[in-house]
Amino acid sequence: MSGTAGTAGGARAGARVLRTAAGAALGAVAARAAYTALTRRPPGLNGTPGAQVWGRTNHRGEPVTLLEGPAFAAGAAVGGLLAPGLGAGPGGRMRAAALLAGVGSGVLGGYDDLTGSGASRGFKGHLGALARGEVTSGAVKILGIGATGLAAAAVAGSPAPSRTGRAFDTLVNGALVAGGANLMNLFDLRPGRAIKVGVLTGTPLALTSAGSAVVAAPLGAAAALLPEDLAERAMLGDTGANALGALLGLAATRLGRGPRLAVLAAVAGLNAASEKVSFTKVIRETPVLHRVDMLGRRPVPAPAAVPPQAAPIADDASAADAV
Repeated sequence: MSGTAGTAGGARAGARVLRTAAGAALGAVAARAAYTALTRRPPGLNGTPGAQVWGRTNHRGEPVTLLEGPAFAAGAAVGGLLAPGLGAGPGGRMRAAALLAGVGSGVLGGYDDLTGSGASRGFKGHLGALARGEVTSGAVKILGIGATGLAAAAVAGSPAPSRTGRAFDTLVNGALVAGGANLMNLFDLRPGRAIKVGVLTGTPLALTSAGSAVVAAPLGAAAALLPEDLAERAMLGDTGANALGALLGLAATRLGRGPRLAVLAAVAGLNAASEKVSFTKVIRETPVLHRVDMLGRRPVPAPAAVPPQAAPIADDASAADAV
């Protein structure tokens, strides 16, 4: 009897792996197709040419396009709609929730990409401006993604037997979606970083029976666009990073209540820490994180040497200090 149960369990696990692989492949194909179409004819806005609308300058001062973000959101949405593993009933609700979370967060991120000035940053900056009566694009995005997260959680539903339990789950799950969306955006500061974080955190979710179908297409779409990101031709921007984080947050809502609360605590803690701590600095100063962060990236140019006459050696400095 136990052998039969083990065989059945193995068959279910094998089928889940196949469904996850199929969903990832669909997301990858859709994302590459969307990226090719968008970059071939970048959509303009109010008479402004598309290349100018979506063009930005990266951390090296080189031109990149933000169209990777819309391509990711489109690939994740199409792949998620076509991916196997989410049928009728609860599965159908989860598919609708994924579409809402990914597209809704992506659209709000796109709004910030195209209209944001950068004058206010972080929760403190945007909400502080809002308290002064100034509505920034970031504040619109923060409030909008919060509402999107709650709506996606409500659509997905909760298996809790009581009304109070379902309400609690909706609040927790909504916070996971919104918090994940904002947190992923904080990592999109160097080539490939946000996608690497997404793949590293999403892969364990893909191995769970509940979260695999939700996260398969986004992981495939992200992996398909990683070469463009690492080559510094494109970046996710708020559009892609918010969508990726929201979908990972939604996948985490399928965990048990204890693990969900632990994940939410970690997400909330990192979001709060970002107001005081530079993630880039922490990654650069942590050898293991730095190696992963630089994997596949172009080397960072060494700082220009300072001419000796421009940096005189103090009387108490040794020769080693001057090197």
